[in-house]
Amino acid sequence: MHNEHVYHGNGNAYELILLIAFVLLLVVYIFASFRSNRHFKRWPLYRSISWGLGILCITVIVIGPLANRAHMDFTAHMLGHLLLGMAAPLLIVLSAPMTLVMRNLHVKRARQLSKILKSYPVRILSDPMFASLINVGGLWVLYTTDLYSAMHHNIVLYFFIHLHVFLAGFVFTAAFISIDPTPHRTNFIYRAIILVLSFASHGILSKYIYANPPLGVTKTQAEMGSMLMYYGGDAIDIVLIYILCWQWYKSKKPWTWGRFSSERPLS
Repeated sequence: MHNEHVYHGNGNAYELILLIAFVLLLVVYIFASFRSNRHFKRWPLYRSISWGLGILCITVIVIGPLANRAHMDFTAHMLGHLLLGMAAPLLIVLSAPMTLVMRNLHVKRARQLSKILKSYPVRILSDPMFASLINVGGLWVLYTTDLYSAMHHNIVLYFFIHLHVFLAGFVFTAAFISIDPTPHRTNFIYRAIILVLSFASHGILSKYIYANPPLGVTKTQAEMGSMLMYYGGDAIDIVLIYILCWQWYKSKKPWTWGRFSSERPLS
């Protein structure tokens, strides 16, 4: 594997900058939630916890022992993939960041942001099919070409790939479960079909890695890493499936959310 750290002598400064950035993200979210409580219904605590856990997942992947070990250990790298590309995006989506932003913006700014969200480019980006291609497709490119080996020798490429993994995972997750307002929401049947195909592609990729280790990865580490990718990915997938199915059920049975709701059908 890779015995030379990609950051070299600038590692401490790099990690310090990132740590400050992540702390600021936590502070800004907490401040925004308190500010939101002045004018709207109280912001749910579980959303703040979800945001904090999501930021924590990202932090441990780019700073600290796991980040350093991921350069030499493919299993550690794959754990990072699960946290950065699957767990963190799910937690960030569940924290409803766009809703919190809209609550804190001036009406004029909020309308401008809403207009952007309703635009055609965002519609394409948020489509489950496109989101799946950039997410799972990006992983196929990473692990079936020399890109995985190359990123450990180029800090810019390393940063870009990790950023892509998270953003692609976020767009993918947000395309299937609607926590924030979604102007271009697709129907549940379409989402369910694409989700199953995406999970199948992810599983096939893990089996491919098992049999065909990426450049610079030993067979033993490839086997361990691919099994972690397969079973660990399934664990997170189950949560995503549960949320999608729950939202689907809720959309069909709105009256079940209030025993005395006016939307409840008359017997």
